Amino acid sequence: MTKLNRSIDRGLAVLEVVHASGTVSLAVLAARTGLPKSTLLRICKTLEARRWLLHRNSDGNYLLGSAFPQGDGMPNRVDRLVGAAKEEIVRLSRDTGLGSDLAAGIGGGRVEIADTTRRFQVHGVYPNAVGFRPSPVLSALGTAYLFALSGADRALALQDLAGRLPREDVKALPGMATVLKRIAERGYAVRAAGHWGRAVDFGELPAAIAVPIAADQEPVGAVNLVWKATDHSVEAVAKDHLSRLQSAARIIGRNYAELS
Repeated sequence: MTKLNRSIDRGLAVLEVVHASGTVSLAVLAARTGLPKSTLLRICKTLEARRWLLHRNSDGNYLLGSAFPQGDGMPNRVDRLVGAAKEEIVRLSRDTGLGSDLAAGIGGGRVEIADTTRRFQVHGVYPNAVGFRPSPVLSALGTAYLFALSGADRALALQDLAGRLPREDVKALPGMATVLKRIAERGYAVRAAGHWGRAVDFGELPAAIAVPIAADQEPVGAVNLVWKATDHSVEAVAKDHLSRLQSAARIIGRNYAELS
C-alpha cells in the first residue's frame, strides 16, 4: 500500500474545513482537524503564500483565497483585492495611527467593506465594518469609488441607485455634481457631515477621507483613513496623510493587477 503524504493530507483537511465553514478561526481549525496550532500556522502560511487561503485582518479568521479554484474557474475579485491590500492597509494604519477600511467594487456603483484595521480601543470607532456597504453618496469610500467610474458608468449607476437608496441618500443625489467636483479639487473624498452609517452601534461619530483604487486604469475599489471625528479635522488629516493614502491606493492597485 502506497504511503500517504501527511503534509498534503493535513493541508487538504484545513481547506475542507475552511470551505465548509466559509470563514473560520485558528481555534476552530484546531478543534476540527485535531492538529496543534503551531502546525496549523505553518500550513496556513503555506496556503496563504499560494493564495489558496486568506487571513483576514479584521477578525483573524481564515477564508478561501483568490487563487482557490472556483466553480466558474474565475477567482473572486473581492478576495483578490483583500489579498492585494491586506499588508498595505496594516502599514498605512501603522504609519498614520488611524484606522483604514478597504472597500471592493461590487457592481452598480456600490462598494462593500472587505477588510479593516479598525480597533475600538485604538481608534474609538465602530470596528465591525467588514461586510457593510457604505452609502454611495454620503460615505467617503462610496463617493471615492463613484468618482473613479467613467461618466457613462457613473450616470447609469446613479440612475439605478435612485430607485434603491434610502431616503437620506436620495435627498443627497441632487448635490452629487458638487461632491464630485470637490473630490477632483481636493484629491480625496470625505464622509458627509453628520452621516453616521453604522457608527451608532457604539463609539463616536467617525470622520474619513478616501481615494479610489484602480488596477490597469479600471476602478476596483477604494481605501480610506477613518478616525473619531473629535480627534482631528479632515483638513489636518488630509494635510498630514493624504500622500500616504494615495500611495497605498497605488500599491494596492499594482498588487491587484499582478494577481489578475
